[in-house]
Amino acid sequence: MPRYALLVLPATNRVYAEASVGLTRAELGVVAERALDGRLHDIEETVIGGVPYVGFSTGAPLTASEIGHLSQLSSMYALFEIAGEPPGGPAGAATPLLRPVGLTPLDQFDDDLLTIQKYAGKTNELFTKLLLNITVLASVSGPDMLTRKLRILDPLCGRGTTLNQALMYGYDVAGMEIDGKDVEAYSGFLRTWLKRKRIKHQAEFTPIRRERKIIGRRLHVTLAADKAAYKSGETLDLTVVNADTVRARDFFRPRTFDAIVTDAPYGVQHGSHDAGKLSRGPLDLLRAAVPGWVELLRPGGALGMSWNTYVARREDAEEVLAGAGLRVCDSPPFLGFRHRVDQAINRDVVVATKPEPQG
Repeated sequence: MPRYALLVLPATNRVYAEASVGLTRAELGVVAERALDGRLHDIEETVIGGVPYVGFSTGAPLTASEIGHLSQLSSMYALFEIAGEPPGGPAGAATPLLRPVGLTPLDQFDDDLLTIQKYAGKTNELFTKLLLNITVLASVSGPDMLTRKLRILDPLCGRGTTLNQALMYGYDVAGMEIDGKDVEAYSGFLRTWLKRKRIKHQAEFTPIRRERKIIGRRLHVTLAADKAAYKSGETLDLTVVNADTVRARDFFRPRTFDAIVTDAPYGVQHGSHDAGKLSRGPLDLLRAAVPGWVELLRPGGALGMSWNTYVARREDAEEVLAGAGLRVCDSPPFLGFRHRVDQAINRDVVVATKPEPQG
């Protein structure tokens, strides 16, 4: 039975680094369940040559498609097949030989699209990638995530970390954010980055009018990884609406997103204006917004959300999603993502899917 060892990407955040092995094991479990037909076994931390890895076994050598799915893991630094003991070493005592496995990441742009922005409250980009991965995998589109251009919505997008990660995968993306300063900051960053990288694009930031009233603003960007793709029409589409997320149905067509991925309010600095009042309670916001979000999901789509368990119990978050008609993913891998961020934030993840029509 082939055995593999995954070297976890070093994290600059010390607290996240401490949680990274456990999060990697959980993410591997979701990949195994949703994309690899359960072919990964014995997922556990292992030490080789004094270096920690996450090891796993398979019934047969990994296929190209399976390597493709593993290549997108948020913590993937390198992957090795454990080839056996080196010649001449005593059995059970020598360090195993590691044969590198070539990875095939989807990334279409330089990674500074994700890392260059620094601001208070920014979600760790490795965690953002993890949340996007497991949400897409939970959806009916999950097995095709390597070959299809999916459409992703972050209805609480802040300064665009989730949007940027989805762009890296070559997906169309949309976001909503009530804070105009955040939207302006993201617009400025993205336009500057695209120009500096000499990436062919068109961008406009315009008011949204209904019945002669301005009800929001919209950033719309069309871009492509290279000039040839742009000329041939193989472009990516990014839209960010500066408006209240509880009004998402006013700005996007129903049943048009494959996945909704968001970092819900931590009760620290996020919020939403509802009826002229800023609501700091994440559950109040979610109860008002989730039904509209669900209408935007395609049947078979998935919603993935992270939040601070100090301000909302998991049972309460699941109740909000189930009350909007979603089915919460409750298999063991989806229950292994709880981790500490700091003394005020203990983060967890819940993923739920929109049922497909029967018959």
